[in-house]
Amino acid sequence: MPPQAGLTVIDWAIICIYAVSTIGLGWWFGRKQESTKEYFVGSGNMNPILIGVSLFATLLSTITYLSLPGEILGKGPVLLTNMIALPFVFLVVGYVLIPVYMRQRVTSAYELLEEKLGLSLRLLGAVLFLLMRLVWMTLLVYLASKAMTVMMNVDEKWIPLIVLVTGAVSVIYTSLGGLKAVVITDLMQTILLFSGALMIVVMVTIDFSGFGWFPTTWHANWDHQPIFDFDPQTRVTMVGTVLSVFIWYVCTAGGDQVSVQRFMSTRDAKSARKAVATQMIVGASVTLLLALVGFALLAFFEAHPDFIPIQMDLKDNADDLFPLFIAFHLPMGVSGLVVAAMFAAAMSSIDSGVNSITAVVMTDLLDRFGLKPKSEKHHILIARLLALGIGATIVIGSMYIGNIEGNITKVTSKVVNLFVTPLFSLFFFALFVKSVRPAGVWVGMILGMTTALLLAFSGVVVFFLHEKFGIDPATFGTDIITKIDPLTNKEYRLANDPISFQWIGPVALAVNIASGLIACKIVNIFSPRKEN
Repeated sequence: MPPQAGLTVIDWAIICIYAVSTIGLGWWFGRKQESTKEYFVGSGNMNPILIGVSLFATLLSTITYLSLPGEILGKGPVLLTNMIALPFVFLVVGYVLIPVYMRQRVTSAYELLEEKLGLSLRLLGAVLFLLMRLVWMTLLVYLASKAMTVMMNVDEKWIPLIVLVTGAVSVIYTSLGGLKAVVITDLMQTILLFSGALMIVVMVTIDFSGFGWFPTTWHANWDHQPIFDFDPQTRVTMVGTVLSVFIWYVCTAGGDQVSVQRFMSTRDAKSARKAVATQMIVGASVTLLLALVGFALLAFFEAHPDFIPIQMDLKDNADDLFPLFIAFHLPMGVSGLVVAAMFAAAMSSIDSGVNSITAVVMTDLLDRFGLKPKSEKHHILIARLLALGIGATIVIGSMYIGNIEGNITKVTSKVVNLFVTPLFSLFFFALFVKSVRPAGVWVGMILGMTTALLLAFSGVVVFFLHEKFGIDPATFGTDIITKIDPLTNKEYRLANDPISFQWIGPVALAVNIASGLIACKIVNIFSPRKEN
């Protein structure tokens, strides 16, 4: 398999055809739209299979598409056990959450919060969602563009241009076509994602003249990944994986506008359940395929160590080997297909995020405070202009995020994950707790988010205590290490996190709900509601 560098004319043609076709679809679906309901939820009667695929494409970000093969290659396959959680996710989301949500047809999920929790908590939910999606999309567009510079074999100075093109195409078809355009293009993007990963497995299989690349024993490159470990610093365990994935899926389905908006676009609870089942099936299939990509790349680069650049290592640079293979070891045409898949992964997250953010801004801010346009025609126009403005914000942020000093990828990823459980907690109290009191919910939110912050940045806390008060990091079961920032090439010191990222969601959610319930009871005791 002779290495090649960069993309050929055919590769570029594939990418351009894909970009033009998505804009064309946006124009097609936007021609006859006459209401914001159709723009945001597709008139509430969309195909549940398409909605399920759209849910998958939206929540499988470029970061996941890039990182899962690298995780399998460099750390081990224990993340595959996350599929154990999926049947339980379906039961909880399909038969506990969806029936409650579908009885209250809304454009913005956060409309559901005001009746029981008041305006302040509705606005808190909307703001948390806006922050989460804006930061998350800014990060993933930058990372996707950075990976595509490797695939295209161009200098990183081209990142701003790639960001601009990716964002511009996504925002144009999203602002023109609304949710229908987003859902149809998400289907195209899922097909490309699947095809791109499958091509890599096929090429490695051809190189090995069979399936000799598939591992039959625990590889020396992999970490120790036990079923469970009482040491919270253990990075990944089977139990931690299953629990964290279960919490993430349930909280995302129950608190993220991106998910709730798609439930509302289906006919009824049965259709919404079918959408969730489709999301689970497609997600499991692509996860398995990306794991095979990780296995295949591990065997390929181990068999061809001369293909690994001198400055790179099979374990420490595992995340970089996926784009490296695409750039140098795929035949003409196939590289274009896989780069288009990466382009698709970024766009599927942008389009859904922009559409959902627009829905929240229109419903929870403009409409709620009496700034609603007088006609539906003007309403749709404002929605499209908002989508363009939000998309521009994401593009500009993505262009400059690489200039921020520090380990921005790690820090931003943790910050984004802080919003998932508190958002769900708001809906838990609003929809499932009878004697809820807003003051108690605020207490739970504050304690839950504080817990999430301390867990997510436990290494930062330990480092601060060491630097300011001389406390030995070993007291917390960790140590101080020196690293080189990949974005600035500067050295910096930090403490290893004494608590694994897998426990952020489960522990923060437990603290949030438990403290909130206790606080509500205390408020009810000292300030009981007056009977009407």
